[in-house]
Amino acid sequence: MFKIWGKVLKDGKIISQTTYESDEKFAYSNFFEYLTSICAEMDIATPVLLKTHIFSYAKYNTVSFIPRDFMEPVDFDKLVLENMVL
Repeated sequence: MFKIWGKVLKDGKIISQTTYESDEKFAYSNFFEYLTSICAEMDIATPVLLKTHIFSYAKYNTVSFIPRDFMEPVDFDKLVLENMVL
């Protein structure tokens, strides 16, 4: 079981947040599925997922997506995904 906390930040403040939960074992190969579910829940565009994003999440338990990581214009400063340790 794992949880991922997704939050959208604008001017240093959280404007939207959600929690993704799954009873399955966490797999980095499914990270894009987790990301798309979180973005769909918050009704925002899904960013481009690079290998460096996955490495950042693996090493620091957090990853940030900035506006240049999105193909569409976004009206926030950052999308942050954090691992919620159970």
